[in-house]
Amino acid sequence: MASSSASSAAQSTTGAPGPRAGGASPDDPGRGTVVLMSAAVGLCVASNYYAQPLLDTIARDLRLSAASAALVVTVAQVGYALGLILVLPLGDLMERRRLVSGLTLATACSLALTAVAPNTGLLLAGTALTGLLSVTAQVLVPFAADLATPHRRGQVVGTVMSGLVLGMLLARTASGALAAVGGWRTVYWAAAAAMAVLAATLHRALPQYRGSAGLRYGPLLRSTARLLVDEPVLRARALLGLLAFACFSALWTSLAFLLSGPGYDWSDSEIGLLGLAGAAGAIAAQLAGRLADRGRTTLTTMVSALLLLGSWGLLALGAHQVAALIAGIVLLDLAHQGVHITNQSLIYALRPDARGRITSAYMTCYFVGGAIGSALAGVVHAHAGWNGVCVLGAALALLLCLAAASTAPGFRSWWRGQTRLREL
Repeated sequence: MASSSASSAAQSTTGAPGPRAGGASPDDPGRGTVVLMSAAVGLCVASNYYAQPLLDTIARDLRLSAASAALVVTVAQVGYALGLILVLPLGDLMERRRLVSGLTLATACSLALTAVAPNTGLLLAGTALTGLLSVTAQVLVPFAADLATPHRRGQVVGTVMSGLVLGMLLARTASGALAAVGGWRTVYWAAAAAMAVLAATLHRALPQYRGSAGLRYGPLLRSTARLLVDEPVLRARALLGLLAFACFSALWTSLAFLLSGPGYDWSDSEIGLLGLAGAAGAIAAQLAGRLADRGRTTLTTMVSALLLLGSWGLLALGAHQVAALIAGIVLLDLAHQGVHITNQSLIYALRPDARGRITSAYMTCYFVGGAIGSALAGVVHAHAGWNGVCVLGAALALLLCLAAASTAPGFRSWWRGQTRLREL
């Protein structure tokens, strides 16, 4: 009995996965399952990005103004934000395989609605629903963490997150290529078919796994906000994620203005191809996950934060040197993913019964950081140009370095010592 109790306690403190439906203990997911979940995450998140290179074509086809066409991107982001708050916590309440396959099938329907949209109203409705449902990607990440054993959790999360990085990057490229062949509606028909096939595949391949929150939906949502109050690690890591994504968004919001302006004068397709430099983030995701499994979370966070700060020096040189610009983009994306994956590895070890809500709380803060970075970059670029954006990015990265240092055990010991000296 004592041995059994000790084993249960150890399992609880390491954040071991909860029970599957039926009460069986989960097995560590095989490589095929992890690759499938990574591909699924990529396809789900891609659903929210197909429209970005197609806005001009959609506007001409539906006789929309530029402002109305731009609403497509805004509505997609609002839908995604609502999904983070309203849909993501369901992972702690419902059977995961059914939830994931159901949301994926619903995404296929919303993409089909966009494909047949004859007017602005239905176009925006389909886009909003797709944005809301694309948080399926964020349901899959903690699902993968639940299935993994503690010593492989960082590696599994990193592999699955590499699919998210590639999905965001390749969505725009695939969208442009398909639209060139069959028009913008072809993109959405193809995406809808892919999501329908994916829903069936996930239902057949994934194991059953039931959330164990034991709450009704209303209290479940309230408990999500409460986690930020009760869990200091989640609170600290949410701040790091907010600052890291603010840096990332500041870059990508203003980069097109630099590249389309004097000195570069690049076309839309050339600017889109530069985004592939961010594929380095997929490599960083897997490396950061492995380092987290080895307990190197503090080191990985600090090194990533310092690299993020250094990347803005290269980006400043990139105003006139394309090699420096590309190097800065690669370094920034590597560093951003290093912080993000380390954050996820740590927060998923906190509460095995609340990983969906923990992801909801963390990703909402992360998303807020992206919105702050984008808004500040737009204002700063209008008044101070690219150099001003680089100063902004460096300031955000410096705040990230300070926040990361404050989470290090050595800093906390030093701070307690300074507090005692002041009290004396």
